[in-house]
Amino acid sequence: MKQIEVVAAIIYDSEGRIFATQRGYGDYKDWWEFPGGKMEAGETPEEALRREIWEELETRIVVEKFVETVEWDYPQFHLSMHCYLCHVESGHLELKEHEAAKWLNKDELESVNWLPADLKVIEKVRCEII
Repeated sequence: MKQIEVVAAIIYDSEGRIFATQRGYGDYKDWWEFPGGKMEAGETPEEALRREIWEELETRIVVEKFVETVEWDYPQFHLSMHCYLCHVESGHLELKEHEAAKWLNKDELESVNWLPADLKVIEKVRCEII
């Protein structure tokens, strides 16, 4: 099975809300996810995350701490997703690749259709982060 390694940013704001993005392409179009993407050769996860968020959202982030790595088997591939708690350093989270985005408070986290791997992180986010 194909292996894909990605990084994901759990971006929060001063009100404790979490930033979620809606995919605009691919097999999982319209599903919601934490923004991020594939790591490139030689990159640390933190470097990859800062690069991906700049490319996708034209925003500089501060990568605060590692939250967890989710291992998930999708039908087409195995995903290893390294998740990090982050906050915005500069920029306005301008959507370059996603269809939509929302800031979700603790009670709204399950109001969107999360990708299965991202959904595994939601309970941890709710209990330990916000």
